[in-house]
Amino acid sequence: MTKIVFMGSPEFALPSLRALHARQGSQTPDERVVGVVTQPDRASGRGRELKMPPVKTLALELGIPVMQPEKLRAPEAMEQLRAWSPDLIVVAAYGQILKQAVLDLPRFGCLNVHASLLPRWRGAAPINAAILHGDEETGVTIMQMDVGLDTGAMLAKRAMRLPPDGTAGSVTDALSRLGADLLIETLPRWLAGEIKPEPQDDSLSTYAPMLKKEEGRLDFTRDVNELERQVRAFNPWPGAFMEFDGAMLKIHRAHVSPLQQGEGVGVRAASVGQRLIVANQPAVGARGGVLILDEVQPAGKKSMNGKSFLAGARHWA
Repeated sequence: MTKIVFMGSPEFALPSLRALHARQGSQTPDERVVGVVTQPDRASGRGRELKMPPVKTLALELGIPVMQPEKLRAPEAMEQLRAWSPDLIVVAAYGQILKQAVLDLPRFGCLNVHASLLPRWRGAAPINAAILHGDEETGVTIMQMDVGLDTGAMLAKRAMRLPPDGTAGSVTDALSRLGADLLIETLPRWLAGEIKPEPQDDSLSTYAPMLKKEEGRLDFTRDVNELERQVRAFNPWPGAFMEFDGAMLKIHRAHVSPLQQGEGVGVRAASVGQRLIVANQPAVGARGGVLILDEVQPAGKKSMNGKSFLAGARHWA
């Protein structure tokens, strides 16, 4: 029997875990997910109650043993891994870099479902980076892990076009399903020794660092198209925002209205940072155009469309 240990934490990892578990049956009687490794429960929300990672919730539903080490290199964690005796480790957004001692455990190695077309966008936030930088396409890569950060050889890739209105949330959902499909297609050939891993070209690599909340602040001295991408790239987290009335105003959805050079409907002039009302919607001037705020969330309130926001913010402009 081929014993598989799955490592993952957020929603992105769920389709891959479901797909691996679904293979356990008459078609693949010699494969089994024997354990799941995920991040510890974390305090969340205003009440700071402990919340389980999505992967833990699913693993418990499927009846798979779960381990949640603070550090995978901890002796008790390594002891449990050895007890599971995995032939293969599959990783999807686990949240920790695997040390050599872990990489050496399974005879078929450790495979990672990575949400970019490597070597572009190695690192913690590849989906956000692809949207933020205006990439026309993104995708998933099944790679053989090594001690580097997403530097291992590639087994398979699959691309998809980035939709012009795609947010980090919607693209993550699409790539999670694409990654699960590619994993299940690739796995039998890998276990049969039919795939020769392709080394990455390091000269083409780019890096997508972990996001910080402060990066969501909109700087209206920047190009308006960059700001629109920032809103989408940071939705749902960390969220784009600006200050209004001495408090944070979150921007969930926005679109660009270019400055009009001649006759026609539109904004003919707007200074950087100037608050406007355009077609009954709140807007802010930026370099090269105006950012129309379609959906916002004032501090302490629920999300609302721009027109509803203006009804309670009469001094916006």
